[in-house]
Amino acid sequence: MRSLISLIIALVVINTNLYAAEAGMPQLDPTYWASQAFWLILVFAVLYISISKFYLPKIKDNLDNRESKIKEDLENASKFKEQSETKMREYLLIIENAKKEVSKIHFESKNNLDKNIKSKKEAMEKEIETEILKAKKEIVDLKKGSISSIQIISENIVSSIIENISGDRLNESSIKATVEDVSKKNIGKYL
Repeated sequence: MRSLISLIIALVVINTNLYAAEAGMPQLDPTYWASQAFWLILVFAVLYISISKFYLPKIKDNLDNRESKIKEDLENASKFKEQSETKMREYLLIIENAKKEVSKIHFESKNNLDKNIKSKKEAMEKEIETEILKAKKEIVDLKKGSISSIQIISENIVSSIIENISGDRLNESSIKATVEDVSKKNIGKYL
């Protein structure tokens, strides 16, 4: 519908005398229209050819280069992303293995320390027991040795007490026998 209306307007304009042409506007005078159409076609043809042969290929090359560069960059980014994900998985695997190794080493060292502590504790307990047994033996030996010393001291004390009280000196063998008899009766309390 629009094309029909524009055709009718063009025909009306061509068939009527334009008042502007009479007033001195040659571009509206139909006698100059052929030359104007020629120059119009020539200028647009030159523009079309120069644009299509010189400018558009350069623009198209630039656009193609940009597109290929963008594709290449996207491919590189994709490769780098895959590499980084692979490295991240390797890193996480290394960390997990390291944690397992640390826990294993910790467990082994704890067991070794427990064994060492237990063996040293047992050795110390054995040493303490042998020292206690030695001390008990020494105490028993001292008690036995001290009994004879006590008997000698007791004999001297008894002899001197009797001598001080009575003024006579008693037979030492009878004092010795009496002290031995008393110490044998009471020795069980102290040993």
